Amino acid sequence: MTYIQAIIIAIIEGLTEFLPVSSTGHMILAQSLMDVKDPEFAKTFEIVIQLGAILAVLLIYIKRFFVGINIYLKLFVAFLPTGAIGFLAYKMIKEFLFNPFTVSVSLIIGGVVLILLDKWSADKKSEYKEVEDISYLGALKIGFIQCVSMIPGVSRAAATIFGGIFSGFNRKQAAEFSFLLAIPTMFAASGYDLLKEHENIHSDDFSTLFVGLAVAFVVALIAVKGFIAFLNKYGFKHFGYYRIILGVLFLSYALYTGLELQP
Repeated sequence: MTYIQAIIIAIIEGLTEFLPVSSTGHMILAQSLMDVKDPEFAKTFEIVIQLGAILAVLLIYIKRFFVGINIYLKLFVAFLPTGAIGFLAYKMIKEFLFNPFTVSVSLIIGGVVLILLDKWSADKKSEYKEVEDISYLGALKIGFIQCVSMIPGVSRAAATIFGGIFSGFNRKQAAEFSFLLAIPTMFAASGYDLLKEHENIHSDDFSTLFVGLAVAFVVALIAVKGFIAFLNKYGFKHFGYYRIILGVLFLSYALYTGLELQP
């Protein structure tokens, strides 16, 4: 992977990690278009640079973690299903689902879901005063729904926002809980991936990983702050339209050019 490719992928990660459009899906499609070499390292790169985006959220919402232990407990409960299923299904997911075809189909289906969610949640009032007031059962529901996002192209943000609204949040609270839940989820995913794939990372790769982390961090800082304002004004439907268009365009491009969809 060249530095230019790493920077492009990191920008995509920073922009899309917290939007309901699937950062992993976008990175897979980008790598396919750029014909990135060393696919094993590329898969690890995708997950590790997400740490940069997560650090951006931690910086923005750091005060949330000093208001009491309640938020830690709720995030832990929400993390449990993904942590357990991810640990058991890790190898199968990376081997069989990390491909452009899965991503494209997931983008289209998820786009339809977001358009329907936009109509359903338009006037929805929250059942909770603060994000940390969600019930443990509600947090667990979000955790189970987040598991669907292990399929590339579904989007962790989309799944957890959907789960948050389904569990009683309004749009803004669902997005904020999604941001906060990303911290333990992606730290765990990145750490586990490094543990499993460290033999694929050579000394020359660390500089590429560092560049990716730094770029993703800066871009995510900007993206997170803009997302809430956009969400409050326009809702989810535009993200749904975007996902459907992107999925259809990529499938059409692949069929036209003979691009391999399932390597």
